[in-house]
Amino acid sequence: MASSIGQIVPQTPGSEVLARARQRAILVPDCMVEARRIANTVIAGWHGRRKRGIGENFWQFRPYSEGESLSRIDWRRSARDDHTYVRDREWEAAHTVWLWADMSASMMYKSTYGTVSKESRALVLMLALAEILARSGERIGCPGVMEPVAARNAAERLATAIMHAPPTAGMPDTGMIRGASDIVLIGDFLDDADRIMERITPLARRNLRGHVVEVADPAEEIFPYSGRTEFTDPETGEKLVSGRAETLKEEYQRAYLARRESLGQSLRHMGWNFVFHRTDHLASEALAAIHGYLSGNPPVLSGARA
Repeated sequence: MASSIGQIVPQTPGSEVLARARQRAILVPDCMVEARRIANTVIAGWHGRRKRGIGENFWQFRPYSEGESLSRIDWRRSARDDHTYVRDREWEAAHTVWLWADMSASMMYKSTYGTVSKESRALVLMLALAEILARSGERIGCPGVMEPVAARNAAERLATAIMHAPPTAGMPDTGMIRGASDIVLIGDFLDDADRIMERITPLARRNLRGHVVEVADPAEEIFPYSGRTEFTDPETGEKLVSGRAETLKEEYQRAYLARRESLGQSLRHMGWNFVFHRTDHLASEALAAIHGYLSGNPPVLSGARA
């Protein structure tokens, strides 16, 4: 049998639930440090709906309109030329953004082609996004884990909540989500596209603006296997042994890419956004793409394909 290309990150000995919780508790602090690092490379101020309103931050100067209060005139700016200008401030109405990262067994996979496990990358993206949004004054929540909070340390609170949350599989429990808001779902989404859409469609009907981030290990896309190879399903433990794995590559890649294309098209048709990200690319690329969608100005990045 050929040498191992990928493996599931080993769990701490003990009961399944306790072992998974312990491993996550070890992983989260490092992810928080990395999240802050990449957040600092991406953050570019207020992420959302820039407009005139009640707030503390300066937005723009504009010409004075007859009937406006004279107290709003900026006399220093007006003295520079023959026009009278008003100093506008930026609207700062807090918005709620729900963040969720898949913590199921398949997310623990890491091949020799990836820099980190899918779970680690998903956690970093979620916490980094929480860091950016918290600095912008947004309310941050995690369905089934943490009610929305508007605080500068929201990312730290989320990290702590994740460390103590029990392991779950499948899509999150969204019963605690009330009212219109954004939701960011981060995972590998390896199930059939139709099954995934069955779980996501009800969220869109609840007036949630959604953003789905598919995180993949490069080996899952390029299928670098050859010779006698044993494949193990991390969710069920089922095994498949192939005498010549390279003969499966073309059919596998066709099915793999078709699933992603189908999922992306279905999400976009529903009005949601879709980002694909590989763990051998910079986390900041995916973070910028997600942040861009939330801002209404998605960047075009090779490592975070939309």
